[in-house]
Amino acid sequence: MKKVSKAAIVFLAVVTVLNYLPILLTVVYSFNKSKLSSMWEGFSLDWYRMLLRDGDIKKALLNSIILAFSACVLALIIGVSAALAMRGKKLFFDDFISNFASLPIMIPEIILGMVFMAIFSYMNLPFGFVTMTIAHASFCVPYVFLIVRARLMGMDSSLEEAARDLGASELETFRDVTLPYILPGIASGLLLSFAMSFDDVVISIFTTGPSVNTLAVKIYTKMKTGITPEINALATVILVITVLIIFISEKTRKD
Repeated sequence: MKKVSKAAIVFLAVVTVLNYLPILLTVVYSFNKSKLSSMWEGFSLDWYRMLLRDGDIKKALLNSIILAFSACVLALIIGVSAALAMRGKKLFFDDFISNFASLPIMIPEIILGMVFMAIFSYMNLPFGFVTMTIAHASFCVPYVFLIVRARLMGMDSSLEEAARDLGASELETFRDVTLPYILPGIASGLLLSFAMSFDDVVISIFTTGPSVNTLAVKIYTKMKTGITPEINALATVILVITVLIIFISEKTRKD
């Protein structure tokens, strides 16, 4: 076994601290009794109680959940359909399609937001829940498509052939053989898409309307007046939810 150098360990420790120390401080100061995040005056749950009583936060949270659910379901339909359609196809532009499908992941969100805003303005679509759902689903599709396609590529086609030889129809073969096999990939893509949509700020700002406000955008607007322990408490709650969703997604994908 190759021995790891001390320099590599120190570098890894420094990078870890720089990445996770701000997150840790956010969680710690969400329990701060003081109104100033820079001063610690004792442990308190007052900011979480205030958060529970905030009607605007509750409305924004409900909007975020509905938006994320709608976007990930739409992305699921498109992504799974595309993965199934490309399965077994050995076309000369197969790699191009796969790389093209992953573009929304690689393109900066501010560029995507500007593009969506321009397209929706050109189409005269009223900015609001519909435009946000379309935009969120668009950048969530690649996650579903790539995960489900990878799952399909690892599937033994002889399983489906055996089912058809035993008299199963195409629909029955998909229901009893293909779907159970790709279900972990579908669940993983669904959960990951939900988390990405729920946390999105940049694209939401470009595509939202005056009547719709998501939780992530609400946090961003609150931070303009300064970071308060209530924002830290809200960020902590979102952090816990996001970590749980991603953990379940990764656990499902590996299974």
